[in-house]
Amino acid sequence: MLIEEIMHKDVAYLTAENTIEQAMNVMHERKIRHVPIVNDKHELIAIVSDRDIRDASPSIFHADEHLEDLQKPLSSIMKTNVVTTGPLDFVEDAASTLYEHDISSLPVTEDDVLVGMITETDILHTLVKLTGAHQPSSQIEIRVPNISGQLADVAALFKANNKNVTSVLVYPCEDPEYKILVFRVQTMDPRRIIETLESSGYEVMWPRMPGMSP
Repeated sequence: MLIEEIMHKDVAYLTAENTIEQAMNVMHERKIRHVPIVNDKHELIAIVSDRDIRDASPSIFHADEHLEDLQKPLSSIMKTNVVTTGPLDFVEDAASTLYEHDISSLPVTEDDVLVGMITETDILHTLVKLTGAHQPSSQIEIRVPNISGQLADVAALFKANNKNVTSVLVYPCEDPEYKILVFRVQTMDPRRIIETLESSGYEVMWPRMPGMSP
């Protein structure tokens, strides 16, 4: 799935000349935590977060004495080293970027022009949909040798048993000679397909049915 499929296109933005108070108001009205800063060509030049606003705002103990601080331009607090993503980037890559940089949102740019915005909540919601976790289903984890053809062979068993697979994930096993296949299947009773998998020589890691060895 691409970023352009999930990004917010109606983005609230400001310019470097806008004030800290204006940024506060935008964040409050739009219920957002980041405001991208653009130039007159709508090119992204910086970003301001709610943390930047808090750091620049007067202390509650001296609020009346420093109201002029709220009238300072955003250029005085904005961060110009902005991490971005593109509309044709994959959602998984954007999730990795958020994790690696420990940030909660990404402006979406195309040729430096701001075209959208995504947040960690958007990414999480999308990953839930991609894994099928939001649908009534059963998760089955199978340990298989780390060789080609295993996914196709196991998938053929689901097809033969008329079980619809809603998603498939593959992740490493502690033993590099093996890998774990994770299937989400549209059934609330996976016992029969588990029996089929085991009788075909596959090791089902989860769920463990009564009588199965640990």
